[in-house]
Amino acid sequence: MTKKPKLSFWDIWNMNVGFLGIQFSFGLQQTAINPIFSFLGALPEELPILNLAGPVTGLLVQPIIGALSDKTWSPKWGRRKPYFLIGALIGSLCLFAFPYSPSLWFAVGLLWILDVGNNMAMEPYRAFVGDKLPEKQLTMGYQMQSLFVGAGIVLANASIFIFQDWFADPSGGTNDGIPTWLYYSFFLGAILSVVTILWSVLKTPEIPPSEEELNAIEAERREPFLTRLQTPFNEIVSAVKLMPKFMWQLSGVYLFQWYALFVYWQYIAPLFHESMGFDPGQALGQAAKMSTTYNITTIIVALLLVPITMRFGGKKTYAGSLFGTGAALLAIPFITDPITVLFPMILFGIGWAAMMGIPYSMVSKIVPQDRRGVYMGILNMMIVIPMGIETLTFGPIMKHLLGGSATNAILFGGVFFVIAAVLAMRLKPKASIKS
Repeated sequence: MTKKPKLSFWDIWNMNVGFLGIQFSFGLQQTAINPIFSFLGALPEELPILNLAGPVTGLLVQPIIGALSDKTWSPKWGRRKPYFLIGALIGSLCLFAFPYSPSLWFAVGLLWILDVGNNMAMEPYRAFVGDKLPEKQLTMGYQMQSLFVGAGIVLANASIFIFQDWFADPSGGTNDGIPTWLYYSFFLGAILSVVTILWSVLKTPEIPPSEEELNAIEAERREPFLTRLQTPFNEIVSAVKLMPKFMWQLSGVYLFQWYALFVYWQYIAPLFHESMGFDPGQALGQAAKMSTTYNITTIIVALLLVPITMRFGGKKTYAGSLFGTGAALLAIPFITDPITVLFPMILFGIGWAAMMGIPYSMVSKIVPQDRRGVYMGILNMMIVIPMGIETLTFGPIMKHLLGGSATNAILFGGVFFVIAAVLAMRLKPKASIKS
């Protein structure tokens, strides 16, 4: 195994800059996509199923790309870089096109393509950080990634309410109701997706594979086309069979955590229409401020969680953050002041910082280096499967059990976060890979 040199703070910083652009795109998805669907005529109970693109593309794209990147090497382009560069280009084109959506079906179709690009960029990036860093720096590497997650989403959401303030037209928007001021956020995201990825690609060289790995890659290239086509799927099946017990335990936490997050992202804007009487544009602006607040908190605390995690352990830090996020969601529906309601997002931001870093560092430490890509893809499957379940089940729950109330939806998410925290306390991080 190639010995990995210790990297400087700025080396780790440059390595993760590309996450800024990827997460700007995800920030727009979290805050702006569902309001755009509503602008184009979607009903509240239709929002979950219209978001099916994220779970499905994540389930299919990330593990396959992870397995492919494990078996890739180019002296010029590297192992992981080609995938997240191509993914960024796809995402950029979709972001340029999105605000011009002439109808709901067109916007939904673009979301599918955008998610393919984002997922193609995301998974190899997770593995890229693990490839470069020695074990003692993994927590720092993934928490730095968490910092850029927060920064990208902050910029995305700040751009929404800043452009709304600067460019909102009192007479209304165009293009079937999509406000023209919202276009500029998508254009900015399209530029950042490519520019930030290029920064990391040019600033961070990849570690060449060992001779043994190169021989395996060359042998793979000599296989017949159909055999090579089947290889990623075989890799995924094999990896699942040998998956560490800890990852099975984590999947239970993720079931409740990510189900709740998807509920929050879909119904936080409708909540403000319901609880504060905001019109759709005002509700979108308030949701953007909520997201900006929790992601600024994420930026501030992401690296502070490194010594806390080393002192108290990843499990306790992670579980405590989930309890805090649950408490935030349980409080938000009862606050009717648009400023006061931002304060629970501090707890949410601490939770988001932990969610985006701690599980990845724990998993990266216990999976084989030569299969890190496929295991990071499987970890993402544990994210998108709960999201897929939510898109298929929460519409009927919303309509028949929660009375169509966004208030009840957010409270539902808070309860699920508390359950996730309880399950996180039962994690056993030392449950390593099967031999």
